[in-house]
This record gives sequence, structure tokens and C-alpha cells, in this order.
Amino acid sequence: MEVSVSYDFLPKTQTTHTAMVMSHFGIGFESGQNVIADNVDLPIEGGQVVCFTGASGSGKSSLMRAVADQLEKVVNIDDLDLGTLPLIDGLECAFEEAMQWLSLCGLSETQLMLRTPAELSDGQRYRYRLAKGLAQRPDWLQADEFTATLDRVLARVIACNIRKLATRQQIGFLLATTHEDMLEELSPDLHLRCDLGGEIEITHLNRKKKVSACSTNSNSPPERKATGRTSLGGITAVTASGSSVS
Repeated sequence: MEVSVSYDFLPKTQTTHTAMVMSHFGIGFESGQNVIADNVDLPIEGGQVVCFTGASGSGKSSLMRAVADQLEKVVNIDDLDLGTLPLIDGLECAFEEAMQWLSLCGLSETQLMLRTPAELSDGQRYRYRLAKGLAQRPDWLQADEFTATLDRVLARVIACNIRKLATRQQIGFLLATTHEDMLEELSPDLHLRCDLGGEIEITHLNRKKKVSACSTNSNSPPERKATGRTSLGGITAVTASGSSVS
């Protein structure tokens, strides 16, 4: 899959304050395009866990959305209407299946199952979004700010469960987050670590191969291997682990 992401800088009207900033630092308004990714080849396949990490503004969410636009049957949990029904009813599936999804997402407490989304904490509501998205059985589940509102122990539990779901049921996951403390449990097939420096490093099976900044193809062989490091505007790293969870 080749991915390109760029944004046009909007024209701006100079004000007294902007003029002072430009005079003080010797800069002007940005013009042209902010290029995050230019024809970058990503070895993405169905059923993979693809994790985008990096600081705010690094381009991880934009890159994730660009990847999602090229895939089919993607459910973005941020777009879900949580409704007003108790959690056990809101998943709109059989009782046993609803119990399973809620449990996998850390909502197995009996009292929680009887609450409505409005009665949940921010962290609980995020987990319910995950469960509601999974209940639709998509080919891909997209989640920005993955585990950001969860305590870190629970974040690792959720990450482990998602790895198992991807392996056993071939559900693909596109996950963006500023956190990396749950990567061992998540064991992503591809990990894109972004930063503000403007590079992307693609690694498959924890092996790396550098390519030129203008390269548009990683030239990776059919087997899962390192695919390279590419200089881009707004991103720095991509890693892929080859471990599996039974």
C-alpha cells in the first residue's frame, strides 16, 4: 500500500502580533504544502495490528486516517453513536456475544453492564467504544488515542486482548497513541513511531533497512522483513514485531 499525506498551508492575514513574531524570530508565514508522507510503501495486510505512535503533531493520526481510507469495512470508534441503552443492550448482538465483547474490553463488572454510556467515566466510555466497534465485526477497527484515558495496567490488558483477537479472528486494527508502554502486550505487526523531526522508519520482524529519503518503495521481499527508514515531513518510525499470541 502506498500512502501520501500532505496539507496546504492556508493564506493568512498579517496582524500586529504575527508581525512581531515574524520580526523577532526572522521567519514568515509558511506557504506551499506540509508533506507528512510522499508515496510511502507500507506492507499492510488484513488481520494485522498496525500501531502509530508519536507526540502530538507528529503526523501519526493523519497517517492512520490515510491508511484507513484505502481499506474496506473500517469502523472508526470515534464515529460511533453510543446511544442511551444499558451496555449489555447497546452492542446489538446476542447476549453471550455482548458479554464476551464487554469482558474483552474490561467492562465485565455486572453493575457496569447495566449502566448507560452517560453514566460511565471517560475511560469506561472509551472501552465501550472499543466493544461496540468490535461487535460490528469489521475487517478493520480504527482507534485514535488508543488507551490514552486508561490506567496503564488496564491498557496493557486491553492491548493483550486485541493482539489475541487479531490473531484468532483476523480482525485488523489501526491504533494511534502517544503511549508505548503497552507495545509488548500489543505486539503490533507494524509499529509506526512518528516524531516532529520528519522521518519514518519501517521495520519488519525487528530488522531495519535504510532507504533514501526520496524512495517510494521499500523493495521488501514477500516474507516479513525489515522494510526501511524513510525521511518524511512529520513522522519517524515504523516497526513490526513478528511474535504471535496464542
